[in-house]
Amino acid sequence: MNSIIGPDELMPDVQSSQDLRHIPIERVGIRRVKHPMLVQAADGSVQPTIAEWTLTVFLPEHEKGTHMSRFVALLERYRSQAMTIELFKEMAREMLPLLHAEKGDLTVSFPYFINKSAPVSGVESLMDYQVTWFAVARGNEVEFEFNVVVPVMSLCPCSKAISAYGAHNQRSHITVQLVADSSYTMESVIKTVEKQASCELWGLLKRPDEKYVTEHSYDNPKFVEDLIRDVAANIRKIPQLRRYKIEAENFESIHNHSAYAVIEG
Repeated sequence: MNSIIGPDELMPDVQSSQDLRHIPIERVGIRRVKHPMLVQAADGSVQPTIAEWTLTVFLPEHEKGTHMSRFVALLERYRSQAMTIELFKEMAREMLPLLHAEKGDLTVSFPYFINKSAPVSGVESLMDYQVTWFAVARGNEVEFEFNVVVPVMSLCPCSKAISAYGAHNQRSHITVQLVADSSYTMESVIKTVEKQASCELWGLLKRPDEKYVTEHSYDNPKFVEDLIRDVAANIRKIPQLRRYKIEAENFESIHNHSAYAVIEG
């Protein structure tokens, strides 16, 4: 009995042909792919979001090309699953045999929302944070890096000290990148950062809440140097922390530039 040959088998597989230039490619794949994703929160709830993906693999010198469509097929396979850090790492592992690669990188960026209660009225609202996950797969080993941008409020100590009343303040962005062998949650890192600010932010505030924010920030003035050092001191407490990078940017309200600081360790 003759076997049925599908249309794909009749077409030449150009990507799998041999390349004679003998130049390996460190990363080749697809980027800026927007795709729906389900994210599992620390409490077990599932949050739908739209993520932007980059998927790449190492291409040896003798191979002409990689199979780009397989990256999209991998995204489709995981689209209906609630994504966790462990599942993301498993996805990176699965990518290698699918693309016949010995190493590869997987990156996804997405807005993550936390329901927060205002400090006085208790009114609830969503606060968004920009999160990026990055996985480097080498065989069965996967290194995971977590990245989050946390918006907070900072108030200038110098302005407070030299003024008869008031002090200038601004929004600040604290960016934390970390690699740790221990388990941690996105929420715990975000909360750690927010506690070091002059005041944290909320999506919705009533008048008693605004009074609290104004007075709390006035009682907790911080330079960008203070802010980043306090964040670093607390991030360092994460068990089995392998490396970290913290950036603080104050969008100054009395200057047309930002104050900026970086700590790495």
